Amino acid sequence: MKLHIQHTTSYRYEEDVAHSTQYLRLTPNDTARQKILSWNLRLPVVASRTIDAYGNVLHVITVDYPHQDIVIEAEGYVEVEDSAKEDADGLSPLVFLRSTLLTKPDSALIEFALPEARLAREQPEKAALNVMERLRTRMSFHPGETNVYTTATEAFLKRQGVCQDFAHIFLALARSLNLPARYVSGYLYTDRSEHVASHAWVEIWQKDYWLGFDVANGVPTGHQHLKLAVGMDYLDACPVRGVRTGGGSEILKAQARVCLVHDQ
Repeated sequence: MKLHIQHTTSYRYEEDVAHSTQYLRLTPNDTARQKILSWNLRLPVVASRTIDAYGNVLHVITVDYPHQDIVIEAEGYVEVEDSAKEDADGLSPLVFLRSTLLTKPDSALIEFALPEARLAREQPEKAALNVMERLRTRMSFHPGETNVYTTATEAFLKRQGVCQDFAHIFLALARSLNLPARYVSGYLYTDRSEHVASHAWVEIWQKDYWLGFDVANGVPTGHQHLKLAVGMDYLDACPVRGVRTGGGSEILKAQARVCLVHDQ
């Protein structure tokens, strides 16, 4: 499947910002299941490019003059295979057994995962599928009830959230079963207009490869999922994250559009 992605993030500030720095994980990597045909960033200043600790492409922009707005645009074409598998990379999967502040399980989460403990040792993929199916019977997709700093335990208690909450809860459950699991940010193609193109899911380690689980939709990942970045949780893999000095209140607008390309 060939996809065309357009993603715009804009900030508008109440007052002049004296200095701001944005960390951008907006450039996908080539993998066995996705091939980047073209990709461009349009930024207000020249960016420095590096590779972060998780292998993500990281651009950093610093605006060191007074400003009241920033516009960041990403656009590209990508071919994605219909597979949930990702090859192993240079980082040990054992790194992804650690909990974070957003994914640390409490007793309720540990108890919820416990029925799959034996199966997780023998058939990790089946155990992960079971956990995902059970989680979706408990949780409902409901925007506006959580934010980017809502923890897995808080969202689990609320029984509702968005894709990043489903991912954080699934990470907590999987790691409590001793299954290495990592957060994935990216884009989702769908012909349903009510779905948001920016998305998050989870990859679980399966002996010698990663397997993707779209927990919010209850399906394995496939050719409709384009991966941007991975990490321990949202804060490691979010497409845009920044700090600033001054500016007062801000208005943030983010819009992503993913279209299917029909070659002629």
